[in-house]
Formats: sequence, C-alpha cells, structure tokens
Amino acid sequence: MAAVNEAKEREQAKVGGERTPGASAYVLALREELARGLKRVGAFTIGDFEVEVGAGGDSLWAIIRRPGRGGMAIRAGHATGGFRTLSKHKAEGTKLHLTAESAIGEHRFCFEASGDDLHLLRVRAWVTPQQPLLVPFLPRDLYPLDDGDDPLGAKGRVEAAQRGPNTGLIYLAIDEPAFGHVLYMQDFSGLNGWYRATGTTPVGSVGGEWPELGYLPPAPPQSHTPPINPLPAGEETAVSDAVIVLRDLAAATESEKARQFIQMLGEAYGVLYRPPFTYHEWVERAERTLKDLDKAPTATITHYGHRYIRPYNDAEYPDSMVQMTVLAAMHDYGRWKGERIQLADAFAGGMGKFFDPDLQTLRRYLPNVGDDKDANAVDSWYLYHPLRNLGWLALNGEDWARELFLKSVDFGIRAAQHFDYVWPIQYDVRDFAVITAKRGDETHGQTDVGGFYAYVMLLGFELTGEMRFLDEARAAIDAAMGMRFELEYQANLTAWGAAACLRLWRITNEDAYREQAYVYLASFLHNCEIWKSDIGVAEHYSNFFGATALHDAPYMAMYECFDSFMAFEKLLLEAGPEFDPAARMLVGEYCKYVLDRAWYYYPDAVPEKILATEWRNGHIDRKLSFPVEDLYADGQAPGQVGQEIYGAGAAFALAARAYHRIEGADFHLFVNHLVAATDRTGDRALSLQLAGGAACEAMVAVLRTGRKKLPACRITLAGGDAVRPTLEADDRIEFTVPADARLVLTWSDQ
Repeated sequence: MAAVNEAKEREQAKVGGERTPGASAYVLALREELARGLKRVGAFTIGDFEVEVGAGGDSLWAIIRRPGRGGMAIRAGHATGGFRTLSKHKAEGTKLHLTAESAIGEHRFCFEASGDDLHLLRVRAWVTPQQPLLVPFLPRDLYPLDDGDDPLGAKGRVEAAQRGPNTGLIYLAIDEPAFGHVLYMQDFSGLNGWYRATGTTPVGSVGGEWPELGYLPPAPPQSHTPPINPLPAGEETAVSDAVIVLRDLAAATESEKARQFIQMLGEAYGVLYRPPFTYHEWVERAERTLKDLDKAPTATITHYGHRYIRPYNDAEYPDSMVQMTVLAAMHDYGRWKGERIQLADAFAGGMGKFFDPDLQTLRRYLPNVGDDKDANAVDSWYLYHPLRNLGWLALNGEDWARELFLKSVDFGIRAAQHFDYVWPIQYDVRDFAVITAKRGDETHGQTDVGGFYAYVMLLGFELTGEMRFLDEARAAIDAAMGMRFELEYQANLTAWGAAACLRLWRITNEDAYREQAYVYLASFLHNCEIWKSDIGVAEHYSNFFGATALHDAPYMAMYECFDSFMAFEKLLLEAGPEFDPAARMLVGEYCKYVLDRAWYYYPDAVPEKILATEWRNGHIDRKLSFPVEDLYADGQAPGQVGQEIYGAGAAFALAARAYHRIEGADFHLFVNHLVAATDRTGDRALSLQLAGGAACEAMVAVLRTGRKKLPACRITLAGGDAVRPTLEADDRIEFTVPADARLVLTWSDQ
C-alpha cells in the first residue's frame, strides 16, 4: 500500500545520524565534558539503571546508564558562566535535592525516582533571578549516549514527538547500544509562570534532531529584536519539569511500540499535575439546548417543508453530517429521559432529502445548495459519519434509519474499494476523482478513515448478519497497519478506529485486532494536551486532556471532543480484563475530563471579554446554549471559527451517559467515569462497577431532581469501607471513590 510505504520511508528517515549532517556546539561540549569527567555531586539507582548527577562547565547533568548498554544525558539546569556553588539538602521523597548559585541568581533542583517495572525519573528545576532576567535562548536537554558516553555514537529512532500545543513528549528508542525505549515529557502545567512572564508558549517545544533532543524552553524568535519580557527578580520560577520513563526491553512491532507508549504514558501520568474535577449541570444544559434549537431563528432553517440544523449560528447550509450528529445525540437523550423528543423526529423527517437516488447515497448538501458550494465534493470521512449515526438509530429500532442506512451503505463500500482503503482528503462523489489527495504536509490523506469505516461496517454486520460487512471491516483495519504515529488525521475518527478494533477482536477472537487498537489509541493520546494552560485567556477555561481536532490543529473542538467520548464508551464496554490497564486508565481519564472541560465551550460559561469578536462563520450569541468550535491552549481568544451548532449534541450525549436514573428514586446519580455494570440489589440499594484506572479517582454524586429533600445516602466499597462525602449540599452530595471501584449506594426513606 502506498500509505504504508510512505510511513516506512518516514520512519527510516528518523534513524539517528541520517538526518543531521553535523553536530551542534552543545553536543560537542557534552561529548568533551563526559570524556573529561563531570564534577560528581550525587548518584543513585533506578532498577538496573545507574544515575550520576554532576556539574559541567555551564550545566548540571543527570547521566542515566545501563552498564554496557549506553545511556541518556539530561540537562537539569543551565547557567551561563557556570554554577559557583552546589549544595545538597535532605528532602522527603527525593533522591537528591540541590541548591546552587550563579551569576543569574539562585537555583534549585529536585531529582525523584520510582518504579519496579517501568522506571521513572523526574528532574525539576527552578530559578530565582537576582535581577529581572531576559532569556534569549536555552539549549535542549536530552542526549542519547553510546556505551562510551558519546552522544555521537548512539543510534536509534524517534517514534513520536510533540505536535503543536499537545503534550510535550518525545518517544524514542536507542537501538545501538540496546538501551531500550524512552518516554520523555515536560509537564507544562508547572511552567505557566515562565510562559506568562516571557510572553511565550510551549507550542512544538519538545522534539529536536538526533542526538540533540528534548525540551527547548520557549524564548522570543531569534532576530534583531531582543527579548523584552523578563522573569521577575526575587521570585522563584519553574524552568523545567522533566519526566523520563525507561523501559528495559525495546519493542519490535508497531503494536508493541504503541502499547509500550501507552504503558509508559500511564506511568508518567501518575506524577503529572491533574486539575481537580468540577461538576457541571449537563441535564440543565441539555434542556436549554433543546429549547434554543427549537426557538432560535438562527439555529434552523426550513427547506422542502422540513426543518434543518444550520452548522453554525446563522451560517452555512444544511448538512447531512450535522443533521445526523445532533439528531442521534437527541435520540440518546430521549431514550435516557424515557420519552420521544418531537424535535428529533422533525429533524429525522428531512433526512431523506439528502439521499441521491441516482448515486444511491447520502449527499452532504440538500439539492438546493447554493452555487458557492461544490455540491459534488466530499471529504472522505463525511460520507461515513451519517451512516454511523443511522446504524446506531437502526439498532435502536428506528426503521426509517435502517432503510436509509441500507440504501446508502453500498455506495460507501464502493468508495472504500475504489480507493483500496487508503482515502484521499476530498474527492468528487460522482466518479471518485480525487480533488485533494493529501493533507497540508503532503504526506498522507485521511489516514484514520479506515478505522471509522470499519466501525460502520460492523454496524452493518450487526444489523444484517451479512459476512460481507465483516470482511470490509477487516480489510480496512488491515490496510491501516504500518502507519504508527502517523495514523491520526482527525481525533474522533481515530477514537472510533480504536473502538472498531476491539469490536472486531470480540467478533473474530483474533488478537491482532486488539493489538491494533493500541496503535489507534496511542496516536490519539499523542495528540492530546495532557497539561493545564494558564497562558493568556486560557486561565478562564480548562484544556486539560483535550485532543486537538486534527493532527496539526491549533485548537480543541467540541464536536471531536464529545464524539471521541462516545467512541471511548464503546471501547471500554468491549475492553474486558485483557485490555491493558494503562490504556483503560487513560481512556477513563480522558472521558472524565471531557465532563469538565467541555463546559467551557459554551459562551455563557466564560467571561464575555475573552471571546473572539470576529468569526469565520456566523456570529456568537452568548444567550444561546450552543458551544463555540474552538478552544486554544496558547491563550488565543476562543470562538474564532464560530458558534458550532453541530457541537450542540454534546449536552445530550454527555447527559445521557454520565447521569443515571434510578427507578422509584427521586434523585439522579452522576458518575464521571463509565459505569460498566449496575445491579439493583434492594429497594434502596444499587451496586455499581466503575471502569476507570486503579490509581485514579472518580466522582459519584447524588443529585436532587425535584422539590423533595435528598435522602440520607451511604456509599460503601466492595470491602465494606464506608466513603465519607466530600460535599453535602441541599441539591447534591458528592463522593470520591477509586475509579475502578465496585461500590454500593444505599439510601433511606425521604
């Protein structure tokens, strides 16, 4: 396959020594200092790894070695002119705690280590300048070493590095000598003080060229204009928070590398800053959204006697993907409420007008779309997303959806077979002529469409029992193998690919599909922002554990956010005990933080002054309960793309999944993790099994639904331990429990 061959060529280009024709002064200086010997300050071990901390001419280093198998050099701190003094101090929980003085001011360093299986080293550094400190440049901090401590002698490859505003990580293997795999991360959450003081952002700051890798602390662009924003004098500022996870044995296959990446990321996640979870009223938000969809004149438009949703507030033409995205989420919410939503039925009534009887497929636009749109151009994924939602509704008894799905799905199969399961960005729906072959970096098309297509095919298999659908799902997943960390094109498509792999594994009992789920999941996690930004206006909302919308997108988007949430619900329900615990934990944490982070897409949830005042589509109306499309980690104004009505399905989808109605009780239960199983064990007793990670926490809240007071509630864990409430209010009682807990909720008469 062409895409696989391109991926392999790009992988080979990452082998150490083939891309960088020379060596920087910093590499050569390190090489000489290690040959001469550092001034030793301390030493400790992490499993089979030996760590030496020593001072060079202008840097403090931590050298990690595996005897006879090479090592890594981590620059813990840099000071022009060197450190005048270095002093050791005792500090609980640390391997080594140092303070130092230099011409810059005072420095502090902390070295922590842990792990019996996966070994973790955390190196943190702070500076207190004696004068307001301008920082024009600081060097990178990570250098592979051969068994003679030579950074020019080690050979290996970078599997993945930071993209844009996402997690500051680099995942690499040192092959010669056989040191193993390394995951390096910077926890940007603790470095907000640096970014705010210097007016910089950490976008794309972790990466480099072999052998000079790691974190490049952001500074103003090199130019004739010097920096003008100093670090404040007399205030301690965090300079670096490096987390290094070491693995003794390097993986050989694509799926093994992906699974090891997930395991190592899970290990690092345990020490990263994680913001507290905040509860938000998603049922109330859903009810407001229903009202606004029905009443706001800018939300819908009438054609052919039917009502259609506008993609953006007061902008754009009706669109089959948009119509089905909101419609399917409304059906979920209606099933949760136990009643049909008339507005959803009204939207369903117009879906047939998107069907082209000549091509036998759903079109993106209605037949009367304006001349300013190319009615025949379709993004590859757009053809399949309405089919996914139709398949869902069909499985839930909607006969109209079943009919439209089965009438349209064969065209989708013909498109997949025509492109040999390697889809371009955009093509002409009439004859499959390619309009745009590759994404902006000219490497690939829509690489993760195959995973999404596979999920649609599995819905077809479940609806009909026809083996041809299963064969198509297999072919699409097989064709995507070999893409490694280039797999993601759009976040939600990648999430559905992971869910499709696990479903295919359950049906076929072939472990290769379960293993391929890790490749999709690793690619998704690679494109997440596992840090909390306080840069610019980002201090007013949360970006923690958000996924940027596309592989190269500068922002997180609501639609991709909640669609990924729904995919991961399906994934966790398929996972079972064979699924890697780190993968389960990270997926659970993503979903948990969606229920907090997604709230801030709504214009009324953030200060009006931070919202964009110019929009690509339509306009923002803070009175309407529709989210903006875009939130940024780098402090840009949210809402520049517009107010995204097709993102309004989020409130329905999240409410239907996080809230649990209890028959005969005058309260709801909110849980910010997936509930894998429930059992009504008594008139006033309910048992629940949560599906999160063992080392994480979940919120369980009992919520008043009417005028009656909340009953006295009690939660006990499987071992019989009672859980004390963390909040008791008139309308809500909150408990914090282990995210993988089996628990029992009991309540008294009201």
